[in-house]
Amino acid sequence: MEHVNFTQMKDGTKEEYEFLTAHEIDYTKGTADRLLHALEHLDEGLSGYQITRLGHSAQAATRAWRDGADIDWVVSALLHDIGDIFAPYNHDEYAATILKPFVREQCRWCVETHGDFQMLYYGQHLEGFDQNKRERHRGAKYFDDCAEFCDRWDQTSFDPDYDTLPLSFFAPMVRDVFARKPYDPEVTQAPDQPLTVPQAAAERGIA
Repeated sequence: MEHVNFTQMKDGTKEEYEFLTAHEIDYTKGTADRLLHALEHLDEGLSGYQITRLGHSAQAATRAWRDGADIDWVVSALLHDIGDIFAPYNHDEYAATILKPFVREQCRWCVETHGDFQMLYYGQHLEGFDQNKRERHRGAKYFDDCAEFCDRWDQTSFDPDYDTLPLSFFAPMVRDVFARKPYDPEVTQAPDQPLTVPQAAAERGIA
């Protein structure tokens, strides 16, 4: 079978849906590489900063790596702004939706809400923006994690002189994360992890 015969889903047969499912599962194996390609396109996005959006993403991931953060944190930091091109008004939710089946809830929540937390640094300068928007999340389990995520890795990562690791350095990590079984509770409900792990940072050659 090269393609299904139905033109309305209600007319599909068991064999046709088994055929489609096999094709879709095979297609998902390329998700990581499609995401890496999409990250490259962040270089083409709107940017008035001193570095590109790809540079910002890679720099955030580099800072996470050098803090000794685990793979879920590093990949989340790398992908946190991937929605900038296609979802500029809810880029954080967009990125979190991509990550949700493959990382623990702690990381997913921080990516989804980081846009509100980031307003702490610029909301006071713009009419109609709430500098303290993050306060609506006060009391949430991961409030402190997201505050640290933004302070250590996000708002700091616009420095053209920082020694940012290339996207190719993170590519194996992205492939490892997206090769996981989606919605595996052993992953999504895994124990929370700190953002900074001094021993791990030292093992990675960071003083």
